[in-house]
Amino acid sequence: MPDPKPCPVCRKPAAPKPLAPFCSERCRQVDLGRWLTEAYVVPGPPAGEETEAD
Repeated sequence: MPDPKPCPVCRKPAAPKPLAPFCSERCRQVDLGRWLTEAYVVPGPPAGEETEAD
């Protein structure tokens, strides 16, 4: 069986569900905080800019 992917926050081995892909509740909360403070972003055009479709 392949090794589980490491925790994306601290790189320790990930825990089984329901914490996966994190190793602990703390790492889940750290990751959520990063999304909420916009430390993580999804690439794309800046919000508010419209492109013309030809």
